[in-house]
Amino acid sequence: MSNSNGFCFSIELLMLKSKNQKIKMSKRIRIAVQKSGRLNEDSLKILKDCGVSIDNGRDQLKASARDFPLEVFYLRNGDIPQYLRDGVVDIAIVGENLLIEKGTDLAIAQKLGFSKCKVSLAVPKSVKYTGIEYFEGKKIATSYPNTVNNFLESKGIKADLHIISGSVEIAPNIGLADAICDIVSSGSTLFKNNLKEVETMLTSEAVLAVSPIIDDERREILNKLLFRIQAVLKGRDFKYVLLNAPNDKILKIIDILPGMKSPTVLPLAEEGWSSVHSVVNKNEFWDIIDELKANGAQGILVSSIEKMVL
Repeated sequence: MSNSNGFCFSIELLMLKSKNQKIKMSKRIRIAVQKSGRLNEDSLKILKDCGVSIDNGRDQLKASARDFPLEVFYLRNGDIPQYLRDGVVDIAIVGENLLIEKGTDLAIAQKLGFSKCKVSLAVPKSVKYTGIEYFEGKKIATSYPNTVNNFLESKGIKADLHIISGSVEIAPNIGLADAICDIVSSGSTLFKNNLKEVETMLTSEAVLAVSPIIDDERREILNKLLFRIQAVLKGRDFKYVLLNAPNDKILKIIDILPGMKSPTVLPLAEEGWSSVHSVVNKNEFWDIIDELKANGAQGILVSSIEKMVL
């Protein structure tokens, strides 16, 4: 009888543990990403780099992560700010330009460093542009009316806006507008449509935006995700450098390579030589390499850093 009771107790304990596990996993942070377009691929890549694997099939509008309490919602870009306000999603990866246009009330938790672009005013190549006064009384085609209005008002200019949802580059060619306001990345689209960029209103990149009504439990998950994102972004900013140097040059080389705290120096089998390991900011990389070579560094190896935790 005692064995039977013990067996029943063990089953109940296992069921209770299983129930508790389900309760813990029931709360997932909900992230919106662009359903299609320039942000979609990079958004999913940074999540993958953070160790978040998404089980998404073709044409799914919602998918769950296997190894992190997160759900992805694939949404129309322009709808995302309202979904954040309503608490349908807790966080979103969007262009900063979208928040400036539709979501100035929404907080940014992290700038993500990809999908960089400008929002600019452009006119036909044939126009002799002399200054912002050109736009006084002109017709401007745009998908960013609030951004254009705010910019022109700050310059004391009044223009007639023609709001278009979609490609605006064709508007001057068909006589619909005198100029356009749109996102500019490489400028190739403007060039193909015989337009030229004349005023940059703002610069933008992908950001992680947060719902104003996110609850405490999901904010805790957000903090864990932010920790991972910041480690990935920091890794992208630096290169790992390994080199050999004569011992009489070590102090000078250490001065060139300060590292995160200080470089690692290890003796080599060959007497009088050491191996130096450090990290270098990618923006300063080539100048530092030239200086290292000039000060006796040899056998310089450089590799990317997947993640960096400070």
